[in-house]
Amino acid sequence: MTKRTQLALATAVVAALALGASGCSDPKKGAGAAPSAANPAAANDGKTLGGTPVRGGTLTVLSNQDFAHLDPARNWVMPTMDFGTRLLYRTLVTFKAEPGKAGSELVPDLATDLGTPSNGGRTWTFTLKEGVKYEDGSPIKAQDIKYNVERSFAPDLTGGPDYAAQYLAGTEGYKGPLQGKHLDSVKTPDDRTIVFELKRPVAEFSATATLPTFAPVPQSQEKGTQYDARPFSSGPYRIDTYDRDKKLVLVRNEHWDPRTDTVRKAYPDRFVVVMGLKGGQIDDRIIAGDGADASAVQYSDMRPESAPKVLPKPDVKARLLAESQGCTEMLHLNNSRAPFDDPKVREAMQYAVDKEAVVTAGGGPALNEVATAYLPPALSGGKQADTLKIPAAGDPAKAKELLKAAGKESLKVSLAVSTGDKGKAEAIQQGLSRAGIEVVIDTIDPGAYYDVIGDLSTTPDMSLSGWCPDYPSGSTWIPFVFDGRTIKDKGNQGNNSQFRDEATIKRIDEINAMADAKQANQAWIDLDAEIMKKSPSVPVLLERKPLLVGPNVAGAYGHPVWTGTIDYATVGLKDPSKSQG
Repeated sequence: MTKRTQLALATAVVAALALGASGCSDPKKGAGAAPSAANPAAANDGKTLGGTPVRGGTLTVLSNQDFAHLDPARNWVMPTMDFGTRLLYRTLVTFKAEPGKAGSELVPDLATDLGTPSNGGRTWTFTLKEGVKYEDGSPIKAQDIKYNVERSFAPDLTGGPDYAAQYLAGTEGYKGPLQGKHLDSVKTPDDRTIVFELKRPVAEFSATATLPTFAPVPQSQEKGTQYDARPFSSGPYRIDTYDRDKKLVLVRNEHWDPRTDTVRKAYPDRFVVVMGLKGGQIDDRIIAGDGADASAVQYSDMRPESAPKVLPKPDVKARLLAESQGCTEMLHLNNSRAPFDDPKVREAMQYAVDKEAVVTAGGGPALNEVATAYLPPALSGGKQADTLKIPAAGDPAKAKELLKAAGKESLKVSLAVSTGDKGKAEAIQQGLSRAGIEVVIDTIDPGAYYDVIGDLSTTPDMSLSGWCPDYPSGSTWIPFVFDGRTIKDKGNQGNNSQFRDEATIKRIDEINAMADAKQANQAWIDLDAEIMKKSPSVPVLLERKPLLVGPNVAGAYGHPVWTGTIDYATVGLKDPSKSQG
């Protein structure tokens, strides 16, 4: 899944503070060395801040952006998946609401269990719980989940997970249910039973069923692209008001029954999301923790330049979550056109990027590590590979040599980044200039960023984005980022490099056919190394997720599956009477 998180001041003080206080490994040694436990940003790893919440009050979420998509057929960006599936809609299966390793455990949600495989893993059957209802009190039916799975194929409803298209049988040419056509490979023999017929065995389909694609949408509520503004709730909250780019207010869904839901605690009476704020403004407000901000959490990452205001102050640092995201941030090179259709030019880029400078721009070694491979450590035995063994600061002389061999001694290319990543973009720009590469930076509003870079008509020469596993398997990573068959004209998600390579596609199919999970895991690691040699993208960073919470917030932790974002299933307030809004 994609993830989203400036550095106007990539100051030496931030880097010095983060490095001096953390005892982290030298970035030059690569991402293989684990951070020291003394890392100040990691002090609250695996902890729940503020104790157990008290029911009631208003929890405020301060954000620099609107949601890309709340429509469950289109929701595949962190942390929107966390927000949507914990508050507004339920899925067949979900993850435990606990910090640390326990949060990776699958538990039934709308379904009674984790699903029953048959036909050698090619057929999966789920039974819905009794008594699950929508916000109007009507029953949730298996047909509604089938309908949302079908919606995920609609050309207009772009941006969502591709698993249904990858796994379901008989989907070639299917364009969704809006023209009255339905999938034969998703059967609903009755209101509480749904059966998925797959094109190949998928042993981990239970984990796939945690995705928003497997949330219910009744056909009677279909509003096409406008469904984004008002998803029909099957979760503990419903939308009261939604003023796009300004404010979203959620209130309780009185027809949500906690007896059917072992995961969501729904402590606050209301969630108020305030949008369009500047990142530094959000940090300063939550650091101060006055008034309504005492009962606030931040949606987007703490800005790197705020680290000196937080890490040296024990009372503020105690309110900082900075779990590892488990994701790899990459500089994607547009392989579909010059100059990056030339493998030699792409290889030069691997040497030209100054990853050390990007680490500094991202808040220093306390919050970032240099990435040396595509697969994150969680998918490669806890340590990233280092196939190319390039120094963290790059090797501009080698880059120039490769560019000269390709007949491209000078280049001018465009780089698109989300507004909050401008500092990282400038660090990339300065690093590439050492090799004679001129970079023109285009900053895009975070809420529109993935739509812009995912549209082939507006895709830049380079873009900066990350990819995170939807669950612990290489099958959730490499096929989505580097399989050329996943590229779409619009709504292109993982393969932002537009990498089309027949050898890679063939190997992906071979690994997907492996029955032995251990064998498949090693095969994904080996394929990662092979793709690195072809350089469709440059792995840059492994990030933590720095998020501040107000002093009246309780039950806050970074969820391991939601890439370290706050688990909205359990967050609440210490004293609801002190909340405002």
